[in-house]
Amino acid sequence: MLELERITAGYDRRAPVVRELSLAVADGEAVGLLGPSGCGKSTLARVAALLHRPYAGTVRLAGRPAGGFRFRAPREQRTAVGLVFQQPRLAADPRMTLRQLIAAPAHATGRGDELAGRVDEWAATVGLTTELLTRHPHQVSDGQLQRACVARALLLRPALLICDEMTAMLDASTTAALVAVVEEYRAASGAALLAVGHDRVLLRRWCDRVVDFPAVQSNRSETAPTSSPSTSSTTEAKTS
Repeated sequence: MLELERITAGYDRRAPVVRELSLAVADGEAVGLLGPSGCGKSTLARVAALLHRPYAGTVRLAGRPAGGFRFRAPREQRTAVGLVFQQPRLAADPRMTLRQLIAAPAHATGRGDELAGRVDEWAATVGLTTELLTRHPHQVSDGQLQRACVARALLLRPALLICDEMTAMLDASTTAALVAVVEEYRAASGAALLAVGHDRVLLRRWCDRVVDFPAVQSNRSETAPTSSPSTSSTTEAKTS
């Protein structure tokens, strides 16, 4: 589903944070990308989601090279990837209600009317009430806002979901709930997953295999156990 070949990327050509890294995620596979904060794994995730153009290397989705990045990427490729960021408040327009936030991808692709009913379905799936959908980001908790962001990422039914530290700011119960939503979606759709994080226990329980970011070039990985995610594998709460 996803092939990253010899990617070099960053925000300063003289000092890229990602250097010639390669990674592949097969159809339906769940891969964890493990690494400490600041190592460049979030930059690699943005490259994989076609949101950041690398200095060098090739991105392939479903066997086809990326046709561009950001709004220059073909719609078929842009909508094939759903991305959930670590900090929901930086990923949400404060002027939007949660309902508008979830519906944003549908309107951006001209499918607002077609997918209107799916907005409420996904809101209920991630645990948001009808009353919460009328609120703006500053009126809800980080956990509630991240639930909306997960619903937004799944609205167009992507073939690949990228979760970039999705649970880092969440408490244990919200983490378990959102991981369960992602896994239910994957079971129903066959979607692949790239889960980026620094919690080795969570990634090993969640994913089929875990790749250590500094060792991506040497293809080192860990085979995950067969047990499903649980609250015991989550990080400690940072915010309510």
